[in-house]
Amino acid sequence: MLLVPAIALAGAFDGLWRSNPTAECVYVDGDAGALKIEDDVLFGAESRCRMTQPVNVRDMDAVLYDMACDGEGSSWTDRAMFLSAADGGLYLIWNGYAFKYEQCAEDAALGTVATAGELGISDDLGVSGDAAPTEPAEDAAEN
Repeated sequence: MLLVPAIALAGAFDGLWRSNPTAECVYVDGDAGALKIEDDVLFGAESRCRMTQPVNVRDMDAVLYDMACDGEGSSWTDRAMFLSAADGGLYLIWNGYAFKYEQCAEDAALGTVATAGELGISDDLGVSGDAAPTEPAEDAAEN
């Protein structure tokens, strides 16, 4: 019997991935935008990495890649593991660091982000939801 290793599926992680619910679902080649993975290339903050030599991780929905990267005037190589999260997200494990991303919807409007109010988060002014901030009271000495 001949055993053949499973071949990693090309494009299994393709798409836009954002690091938090308020990050933009658009690749902008900077810190504020989403990661973009397309045709075995990871486009990150001011860098791009070719994802080569894919190896499926046994008994996990994960693939280990050799990464050949260029950005900010330098080139480097590394290894990274891409792991599908149970909630549909992506874990990117890279040389001692683990990053969690959520996939942007395929039909997400470019530039659309969730507001703090939509997420039920209060800002420093005590405003939550759709309430508009109040104007500061005028100083009585100025009247």
